Amino acid sequence: MKVYSRKKTEIVKALRRGDITFSVYGIGKMGLPLAVILADKGARVIGVGRNMEIINKLNRGICDIDEPGLSELVKKTVKAGRFSATNDAIGASRQSDVKIILVPTLLDEENNPDLEAVKSVSKSIAAGLHKGDLVILESTAPPGTTENVIKPILEKSGLRAGRDFGLAHCPERTSSGRAIIDILGAYPKIVGGIDRKSSEACEAIYSVVNKKGVIVVKNLKTAEAVKVVEGIYRDVNIALANQLAVIFDELGVDSYEAFLTANTQPYSNMHMPGTGVGGHCIPVYPYFITKITNGDASLLKLAREVNDSMANYTVSLAESALTEAGRSIKVAKIMVLGIAFRGGVKETRYSPSFRIIKLLREKGADVHAYDPLFTKQEIEKMGFSYSDKFNGMDCIIIVSDHKEFRKYNWRKVGKEMRNKVLIDGRNVVEPSRIIKLGFIYKGIGHA
Repeated sequence: MKVYSRKKTEIVKALRRGDITFSVYGIGKMGLPLAVILADKGARVIGVGRNMEIINKLNRGICDIDEPGLSELVKKTVKAGRFSATNDAIGASRQSDVKIILVPTLLDEENNPDLEAVKSVSKSIAAGLHKGDLVILESTAPPGTTENVIKPILEKSGLRAGRDFGLAHCPERTSSGRAIIDILGAYPKIVGGIDRKSSEACEAIYSVVNKKGVIVVKNLKTAEAVKVVEGIYRDVNIALANQLAVIFDELGVDSYEAFLTANTQPYSNMHMPGTGVGGHCIPVYPYFITKITNGDASLLKLAREVNDSMANYTVSLAESALTEAGRSIKVAKIMVLGIAFRGGVKETRYSPSFRIIKLLREKGADVHAYDPLFTKQEIEKMGFSYSDKFNGMDCIIIVSDHKEFRKYNWRKVGKEMRNKVLIDGRNVVEPSRIIKLGFIYKGIGHA
């Protein structure tokens, strides 16, 4: 059933009884969860990707993405005949009433927004676009993208947005490791359409999915800005925490105690310091503003510089501690614990560990890496030397806050090491306990 210009009550009923077909462009860590949730709510859904191996597996009900609850939903919806995957992007557009774009929006080598995937998908959608269809961009994008980039491509179909078909931006608000929970209603869904009818159609669709409800904003640009603001807010506040932590380390102030105590006052929301910022969101979104504005974005730029500099600070702590132990970093054997950008998540995009390892190698260190979420083969494929043993190590640097690291027997680990140096970049260990075990300890935020 075509949804543009339909009443909200009609759309809700049609979705639940399976009369609306969706195509979801991008069946990765964000797109696939949305696709199978829509299918589980009753819709017919076509997931569109490029990798035929992944597509064939999905059509057999097999999911390789490590996301809680996702494999079960894929299996369930494929078995019910409500979800299928294809690489025929134009065909999927022809067959669907609602087209959702959820492909990556990253950065090029000069940190400019890279919208090539969005443009490519939009061209395929345009080739199969019909009157009454609804096109939704869920990918995070610089304000103005839906109207200035996607709309002209879609209108090459001969149809006009806001007259013949609906167009909206409804930003995904999900995190790796909790995508299902987030989509189902950890936070309200944001909707912004090119016109009232587009917004109302999206509001009806997402009201079926999101138990926290839908917030309709006044236009496309505002909806695009919401997700960008969320990421920038965190980047700037993490930068504040990181810069203060470096200063407080010098002054002998325990940042964690100071920040947590400050947060007992309702107007303080201090974030916690660390080795840097990774993932596909926070380190990317500031550039969605700084690269498109002629205005003063100095605060955003400085926050990026501060957070990127934490890798250098981490290495400087290691070098200082090794010197204290009587070992030059040039001949040190160092273990980096954690390749993932965040604890409990098997994802490495923009992970600080990559820069830390690069800096250590440039100083001559013999660097090894371990992460409980990655196999030996996966780590070696990244170009790192793998080791899950501490024999002969001079220094350990904790970069990811995996729960497994909190359970380590550090007394045993220390006995295996050549020099007992530990740098904790993620507040994983208890400093006083580690020091009592004879380690030379330095932790970001723990003076």
